[in-house]
Amino acid sequence: MSENNAGDAPNAHRLTILGAGVMGVGIATLAVGHGVPVALIDVDQAKRAEAEARIAHELRLAGLMGALPDDVPTGELVISDSLSDAAGSTAVIEAVTEISELKEKVIAEVSVIVSPGTLLVSNTSSIPIDELASAAARPAELVGTHFMNPSYLIRTVEVIRGARTGEAAMDSVRALLTTLRRRPVVVRDAPGFVTSRVLHPMINDAARVVQEGTATAEDVDALMQGCLGHATGPLRTADLIGIDNLVDSLNVLYERTGDSGCRPCDLLLEKVRAGDIGRKSGRGFYEYEG
Repeated sequence: MSENNAGDAPNAHRLTILGAGVMGVGIATLAVGHGVPVALIDVDQAKRAEAEARIAHELRLAGLMGALPDDVPTGELVISDSLSDAAGSTAVIEAVTEISELKEKVIAEVSVIVSPGTLLVSNTSSIPIDELASAAARPAELVGTHFMNPSYLIRTVEVIRGARTGEAAMDSVRALLTTLRRRPVVVRDAPGFVTSRVLHPMINDAARVVQEGTATAEDVDALMQGCLGHATGPLRTADLIGIDNLVDSLNVLYERTGDSGCRPCDLLLEKVRAGDIGRKSGRGFYEYEG
């Protein structure tokens, strides 16, 4: 596939990604696959050790599926455990676990390392951006994104403008997403924004149907796909998201909205306790090889 970027050249950006979990690796794959140099930072030695091979594997998959430009050389990848390597970045994407305190900690630390005017992005599925902005040295520089998994295949990105997000940050995130050939859809700040506020309670209900014995996971997904047009089915989607991440997101929604439909059902909690958290563990509602 050959498709020229409409925005800045890839080498106009230097991206730091904080967190080498599923989303951090996926966003890193997307960026280096579009020629953008990336520093991927994580304090977990095991995640750092696995990250390069995981990104190489996902780059191969993305290439086979025609999801990367064939006329752009792969961007440089540096894997590190030190936040100081974020200095000199044009943008920082925080992609750590969906727990407010952890996100606030890394945002606070990195925002005093990077130069004023550097775009700060929190990749979150549910936490209001204005809550996280209070941790930043310069709240106007923080904007939210919600990349979908796998981010190198899904072209649309939910972008969240917080109450204190400045116009310069919005211009910067649009330019970065244009270079990555993503389509930004900007929404206002609220718990769960649009996608998670709609999708995650629905997945919770689907899991509750299985919990109550009304149908199997396979039958729930078959009906949602065949009758209602859901592309993958809600429970396969839960496995892709990571059931642990889904539970964290539902807890954020429940705590901030009081909506009882967002309280994680017992079956989801049981799967997290058992370590059956989806594709990344090899078992969730379904079993996976490799």
